[in-house]
Amino acid sequence: MSDYEGGNDGGFSPAYDNDEPDYDPEEPAEPDVETAQVDDIEIGENPDQLLTTGDSSRGVVSSGEPTAAANRGKGGPKDKRIPNDKRTTTPYMTKYERARILGTRALQISMNAPVLVDLEGETDPLQIAIKELREKKIPLIIRRYMPDGYYEDWTCEELLQ
Repeated sequence: MSDYEGGNDGGFSPAYDNDEPDYDPEEPAEPDVETAQVDDIEIGENPDQLLTTGDSSRGVVSSGEPTAAANRGKGGPKDKRIPNDKRTTTPYMTKYERARILGTRALQISMNAPVLVDLEGETDPLQIAIKELREKKIPLIIRRYMPDGYYEDWTCEELLQ
């Protein structure tokens, strides 16, 4: 005896009747991928080159105190950059900065950014980024925020791995 009490039709529910069409005839067609724009960034342009902190400069990877980056526009002097001759942090790249730099550069390379080293048959974007970092050719700047909202800029060429 079965738990189903609705008759002897095998115990299955009736087929689902979907009266909706597979597509909406009034829905606009998909935009052309080559000419579409998303938030003023053209398709094919690397969005990872833009800062997520609202800064308009390109090629800067932020690290350090996240609340300092968020509060940097509130009061005080406009430019809170520490001059290169007065930097206080160590000239060593942390493992977190290294991971962020390699991931950012590998993403750029996978989106057809120009490669700055000899490929020698290499096709993996991460391996190419590692080779660029080893040869100090990555064109990115690491921005280290201090707790007081000031920041230091270090190029990848200046930092030791």
